[in-house]
Amino acid sequence: MKKLIAASLFALSASVAGNAFAEPVKIGMITTLSGGGAGLGIDARDGFMLAIEQSGNKDIEVITEDDARKPELAVQIADKMIQSDKVDLMTGIIWSNLAMAVVPSATAQDVIYLSVNAGPSALAGAGCSPNYFNVAYQNDNFHEAMGEAANKDFKKTFIMAPNYPAGKDSLTGFKRFYKGELAGEVYTKLGQTDYAAEIAQIRASDADSVFIFLPGGMGVAFTKQYAQSGVDLPLMGPAFSFSQDVLPAIGDAALGVKNSASWAYDLDNEANKTFVEGFKEAYGRLPSVYAAQAYDTANLILSAAGKASVKDKDAFRAALKEADFDSVRGKFSFNSNNHPIQNFYVREVVKDGDTLTNKIVSTAFTDHQDAYAAECKM
Repeated sequence: MKKLIAASLFALSASVAGNAFAEPVKIGMITTLSGGGAGLGIDARDGFMLAIEQSGNKDIEVITEDDARKPELAVQIADKMIQSDKVDLMTGIIWSNLAMAVVPSATAQDVIYLSVNAGPSALAGAGCSPNYFNVAYQNDNFHEAMGEAANKDFKKTFIMAPNYPAGKDSLTGFKRFYKGELAGEVYTKLGQTDYAAEIAQIRASDADSVFIFLPGGMGVAFTKQYAQSGVDLPLMGPAFSFSQDVLPAIGDAALGVKNSASWAYDLDNEANKTFVEGFKEAYGRLPSVYAAQAYDTANLILSAAGKASVKDKDAFRAALKEADFDSVRGKFSFNSNNHPIQNFYVREVVKDGDTLTNKIVSTAFTDHQDAYAAECKM
């Protein structure tokens, strides 16, 4: 990261920077920095660290380790961070299967975990915890938004996702709001790169559209193969499949694709402008939704640590729950299950000069909350 960031970029966290914390805060960040899906973890790490850098606060220590998208490795790292490094907070996990392996154990040991991305339904409902704050979304949410938006244009959609917790949540979410028929429902192998068989199924169906949730390299592979196949059905999905980190790899095959998210770089608020400008200055690229969520997570922690000692768990949890920070998403609050209440948008892949990116074309939901909060007994 460049050491010098324009003074104006520090405005968002200036109030935090001016006050030393009651206690230094040690954060353990476990995220994916190598192998499949590394781009997602790198963006999350960079967004998180940008907020820390902008704050100018020296009372935060972040220990970052690579989970390589392996649940067993993530568990080992978490155990070390909790037992040896004595971290106060944990964050960073991208993938829901890794979150399910790490989060319940961490929160049971009275470590507060803040999710920058993964939002499995099991942790939003009956498995909720006062030590678990999801600062991103509940897994179903982006897909719910696309299901609602699809009702305007389509009557028979073919839907597809990988066979893991977030994939199951995604199609559940789409179906919760989509009122049309399904031309097919397929679960693929996690990490799959060849989609010839699935594209043949789509071709043979009588679908009028296709919805996919294929994050990272999976989305790159499918979208390029789909464009080459000649199947001329509109493609849509959540932001994960068409995020800023993967668009350069997909190329023009993504142009015109509609996708859903809680954030886009063109959201018109001061916090977002500060974030986008700062990210471009620091890293030389546009941020993705993963970076935006992680940036918000860091600023939430900064806000809470400015109000309460991290050693006083009750006070610190209360400070987190207030969500007293300027979110890049605009209006943001926590529901009773410590998951966000926020807006969701439909974006379209466009070219801004020579750069592929997403711009907001409509609002799918306002002040939307997840479907599992009523099951949470906190």
